Amino acid sequence: MNYVPPAVLAAAMALALPAHAAETAAAPGSGLHEIPDEELGQMRGRYTVGGNEVAWFGVTMISTWQAASGQTLQGALRIGMDFRNGGSPKVSFTPSVTVTAANAPLPDNTGRSIDGSGLDNVAGLSQSVQIAGDGNRASNVLHLNVRNDGVVPLHDGGGTGSASAQQGAASAVASFDGNSARLQLQVQGQGAVQQWMRSGGMGQSIQLLGDGQVAQNLVQIDLVKQSLVGNLPLSQNVAQAIALNRGIGGVGGQ
Repeated sequence: MNYVPPAVLAAAMALALPAHAAETAAAPGSGLHEIPDEELGQMRGRYTVGGNEVAWFGVTMISTWQAASGQTLQGALRIGMDFRNGGSPKVSFTPSVTVTAANAPLPDNTGRSIDGSGLDNVAGLSQSVQIAGDGNRASNVLHLNVRNDGVVPLHDGGGTGSASAQQGAASAVASFDGNSARLQLQVQGQGAVQQWMRSGGMGQSIQLLGDGQVAQNLVQIDLVKQSLVGNLPLSQNVAQAIALNRGIGGVGGQ
């Protein structure tokens, strides 16, 4: 059943149950009071308080990598899903990637190896850091923001797509195909910095083979919930339905 605003629910129940109102000590006009769950459970139908609808769901991924050669790799992608019109959400995707040139030769990492293939089989959230060098700094960070009756961000970008950049042995790719999203920074022979989101899982991975590198992954998840309190026609219809359900109509009511 749809969400019923507390004020509308209390007013409708007060009209629908005159006998109960007469028994209370509260004087007329003393204000509206929410009906306790125990009492609602004894009434015809089932009504819940506090039901909010998801209006917008967004994921922002940002990855940065400062290599020992002086090269900088950056990538970001933003996915937004607008649920306000019901049915299938309106999806927007905005990618951004940059790669600068190296000002020093890449170090020789012969004999070092890292294997993160098992992360592809992990369900849920995974965060991994694998380092085979010295003097490196790495971090995986995730933020979750939930806002009630918040402002839905403006849409930008299309529903799917990709962006890529390459400079020598370094590359950056941000892509979304409608089912999965991936952000990857990679330097051949030096490692990779990745983030992904797919059905049943989300992950962050940093693999560094060189020395003196700085890498960071950041995911921010935004959830905007909007109640139906502001939907006046719906509120009026719900109130009328509850009143009629108790046998009290607009004409001939007592």
